[in-house]
Formats: sequence, structure tokens, C-alpha cells
Amino acid sequence: MSDWLAAIILGLVEGLTEFIPVSSTGHLLLLGHFMGFESEGKTFEIVIQLGAILAIISVYFQRLWALATRWPHDPQARHFIIGVVIAFLPAAFAGVFMYDIIKEIFFETPVIICIALIVGGVLLLALDRMKRVPKYLDVNTYPFRVYGLIGLFQCLALLPGVSRSGATVAGGLLLGTDKRSAAEFTFFLALPTMGGAVAYDLFKSRNDLDFTDVGLIAVGFITAFLTALVVVRLLLDFISRHGFAPFAWWRIAVGTLGLALIWGGVGG
Repeated sequence: MSDWLAAIILGLVEGLTEFIPVSSTGHLLLLGHFMGFESEGKTFEIVIQLGAILAIISVYFQRLWALATRWPHDPQARHFIIGVVIAFLPAAFAGVFMYDIIKEIFFETPVIICIALIVGGVLLLALDRMKRVPKYLDVNTYPFRVYGLIGLFQCLALLPGVSRSGATVAGGLLLGTDKRSAAEFTFFLALPTMGGAVAYDLFKSRNDLDFTDVGLIAVGFITAFLTALVVVRLLLDFISRHGFAPFAWWRIAVGTLGLALIWGGVGG
């Protein structure tokens, strides 16, 4: 497979999976493993995530601008911004302290990723079928306790294959949010979490970064941006109609297939 085709496929997968509870990192690492694609210093894999972040900013620009301009005099805007910061901090601290373990062990062990995909799929399926009357329907007014606990759940996603959005959605559902607002909160929480993770990744990898394949990086970035743009626009309505079961079954299928290929000696 040519590097150009690999760049398009990986960009497509990043955009499709970043904001749904299936683990974009897990998918990218498994695909890279089986396709034999790995950029120097993982520059490609790091930078294309910015395409997904840009998609969120594009879709929610007016709302983000309103928050940025209203927070000095709008208590609800301040409440939401503080809530996002509270939810962001646990994963930020854990990510810094566990960075080497995550990169050198978890990211390099495809079996762990596959098992995390399967286990996460089973748990998400169980949560989707859980019969509860939600108490919190608006992301702007979650109690600070709920924001903080969702942030703790997000720390589980430091293990590739768990899924950042999946962990936060699962936490939200267990804490009494409805499916739509739980999914919407993952979009806003993604901005500081992904932005911080990419910035820290680039800093830690600064001596290994290689931008000689700028064309490949640009193709992956644009593909990720355009694909994520579609996903962000359609996802909330899809979840409102179908719940999380389709994503749960997808996780189980991908994890099972990955284990079968690994144990069959494919890829590497």
C-alpha cells in the first residue's frame, strides 16, 4: 500500500472515530500496525488530530464565541467554562505523569488495545440498555460534581482502545445525564483535552519530529477535518435515534478481528 493511500485511510479513520465512542487512537494504532505505516516520531499521527479539533471549532464556533464574550457577565457561561476546566484537569495531570508508560507500553501493545475495545464495547452495550430516568439534560448546567467525575472517567481513556468519548459518555450516563447531552459534552471537553494532548505530545517529541513528508501530513489533516466535520454535524441526532449500541458492537467486532489477526501472525 502506498503512503499516500495510507495517509488518506488514516485521516478518514481519525475523522470518523475521534468523536464516537470507539477509540480513534486504538483504531489508528491497529491500522498502522497492520498496514506497516508509522511516521518518524509519530508526527503524522499527532498532527492529523488537529484536523478533528478544527472540525469541532468550525461547527461550534458561534457557541464558543458566545461563551468567550459572555462569561464575564453571564453566570451560566462561567459555570459551563469552569465545569469544562474541572473535567479536563484529571486527565491532564494523569497524562503528564503517565506519559512514558502510555507511549512506550500501551501504544506498542496491540493486544491490549484489542482487549480494551472488546471490554469497552460490552460495558457500553450494558450502559445503553440501562433503564434510568436522566436527571441532567443540559451540558451548561451540570453540577460541578458531575463535571469532575466525568473528568475522572476520561482518565480511563489514557489506555488506548478505551475511547475518550466512550469513557466520558459512560461516566455521564452513570451519573444521570441523558445520552444526547453526554455526547455533546464530549465535544466541548475534547477541545482542551485533545489540544493539550497534541501540544504536550509535540513538545515531548520535539527532537524526533519529522516534517519532511509535509504532503502526507496535509492530506491526512484535511481528510480528518472533512470527515470529522460530517460526524460532528450528524452524531447527536444519530445517538438520539439509535443510542450507543451500534458503536458497542463495532468495538467488539474490531477488537475480535484484531486479536484474530495478531494471533494469526498478520501485520507488524
